[in-house]
Amino acid sequence: MKRSTTTRTHLTRAGVAAAAVLLLAGCGNDGSSASAAEDTSADAASSSSAAGDDGSATGLTITDPWVKATDEGMTAAFGTFVNDTGADITVVGASSDVAGLVELHEVVAGDGGAMVMQPKEGGFTVPAGGTHELTAGGDHIMLMELTGPLEAGQDVTIDLELADGATETITAVVKPYTGADEEYAGGDHAEHGDDAGHDDHSDHDHGDAGDQ
Repeated sequence: MKRSTTTRTHLTRAGVAAAAVLLLAGCGNDGSSASAAEDTSADAASSSSAAGDDGSATGLTITDPWVKATDEGMTAAFGTFVNDTGADITVVGASSDVAGLVELHEVVAGDGGAMVMQPKEGGFTVPAGGTHELTAGGDHIMLMELTGPLEAGQDVTIDLELADGATETITAVVKPYTGADEEYAGGDHAEHGDDAGHDDHSDHDHGDAGDQ
């Protein structure tokens, strides 16, 4: 009888020990799972921060993008760039299927005091968490050598090239506008000589840009 009691005591102790081992193992697994979940959450947050809260691959978007309607020749695109990341983003180039040539332009005071257009050296830099406005009489995206007329209500797709090699595509609606009548000394863009539209824009008078 005594032997039987001793045996049951040993079995009970063994069961308690086994349960303790399982409990410890379970706690260890829960800790690992929680840690993994936290790491995944942190990675997701980091990716979201890098890409921008709006879900854009680069974190760069544009508000109220539009293009001035025109029958032929050239026109310009405007809007406000928004940078939702923690680092500056610089737009260094652009292209569009509606134009043979697309350039980033700025408007500056020329030698005679008149406001003239020229390529924006270094591109458009949108500060971290900030904005950069494209406006008539200021920075804008110039669409030249148009493949056809751009009519009000039409959508124009513009592919942007960023300084880090990434690209971002924006869609702008065509609107009628009486201001920003870009007048180019020398007539049509194609008549500016062999290097027309590529380097020398010092004679490009922006006309009454900005007047509405």
